[in-house]
Amino acid sequence: MKKASTISAAMFLAAFCLFNLPVTNADNEPKSPAKEVTFSKDIAPLFYKSCSECHRAGEIGPFSVMSFKEVRPWAKSIKEQVVSKEMPPWHADPNHGQWMNDRRLSQAEIDKIIAWVDGGAKEGNPKDLPPAPKFEMGWNIGKPDQTFSIPEQSIPATGVVAYQYVKVPTNFSEDRWVTAAEIRSTGREAMHHVIVFIQDPKNPTRTDGNLLAGFAPGEQPTKFPAGFAKKVPAGATLMFQLHYTPNGKELKDVTTIGLKYAKEEPRHQVLTRPVLNTGFKIPAGATNHEVKAFYTFSEDAHIASFMPHMHLRGKDFEIKAHFADGTSKILLSVPKYDFNWQTYYVPKEPVAIPKGTKIECTAHYDNSAGNKYNPDPTKDVRWGDQTWEEMMIGWLSYYYEGASAAKPAAKPAAASSSEK
Repeated sequence: MKKASTISAAMFLAAFCLFNLPVTNADNEPKSPAKEVTFSKDIAPLFYKSCSECHRAGEIGPFSVMSFKEVRPWAKSIKEQVVSKEMPPWHADPNHGQWMNDRRLSQAEIDKIIAWVDGGAKEGNPKDLPPAPKFEMGWNIGKPDQTFSIPEQSIPATGVVAYQYVKVPTNFSEDRWVTAAEIRSTGREAMHHVIVFIQDPKNPTRTDGNLLAGFAPGEQPTKFPAGFAKKVPAGATLMFQLHYTPNGKELKDVTTIGLKYAKEEPRHQVLTRPVLNTGFKIPAGATNHEVKAFYTFSEDAHIASFMPHMHLRGKDFEIKAHFADGTSKILLSVPKYDFNWQTYYVPKEPVAIPKGTKIECTAHYDNSAGNKYNPDPTKDVRWGDQTWEEMMIGWLSYYYEGASAAKPAAKPAAASSSEK
């Protein structure tokens, strides 16, 4: 076995001198020392902008980024998550579309976080802290103009709970235009999702555009830009669809939706509809089973947001437009779907959809043992409400071109679906 090599005093001195030579630039002039990155001056503004929506008291993040004391114990974990790009969560392929709500950090921002952690995660001068963002306690949309709550529900510790449907009257004497909506549940630990539907007393069977807002893991509150809103007609009832998943302890839940209203009638009425396939069967063990669904617009429209929805076997999701002139375009591609983040993707500019455009949604599923989230790879899987079953939905929010909120366009054509 060889002896470990040793460094002579002369070699050590030479190495010491080499590493202590002044750093110079191309003109052989000394460089200024690297800027020290601190939480107060450099990192807090970044966290306030990109992380505080979820990482603050009372929200879903496991820690708050609102102060150095709260952030410091998580510094190494933060670095790991941003380097791997697990955080902030964002799953859209950047080659298709530009998004208003893109959560991604730039490489410069990631490098700044790395430098801060590698430099000892220092606080810096507290006087350098920018003003913290102001949040209405319990609400991301700000203080609602009005709230509607369901009666208290009891969630058992174990078992399967069927979907619950609870009606809440609005008692509106006139139409209301909703510019923002947010759903909060006191039993969130056992809440899989909530969808609130609008039941119009003049058109109770309508399904096109009757979705008001939803909540699911990772889903952001509904917010519309100026001039856009959803209509809740006079006398409407709000139907809460509640999906509870028992987590080992008995819980009580009161789910509430908060609404903000437009001060005047908007230019455009926003509608939301699903493009879905309910007739598929995913074979046991299949690694890449394909399911498609289609929808054709019979009027000129603009799409304002997209949201793919699958369950635990969901692998990837693509939404493509086939135009009447024979051309096509990928509107959204999610190559690595994550059930834990039900994200609405909001384009920077609404996507023009001329009359006759066919929307094609394509989903792939991994029902094999190689999918670590798969509840049971030995069983064929079909459409179903529960998490261990599957769904295939491409949610679209849109408005009609040339149709004001006061006079919406005709109802679009029906959807169709297929699978391979």
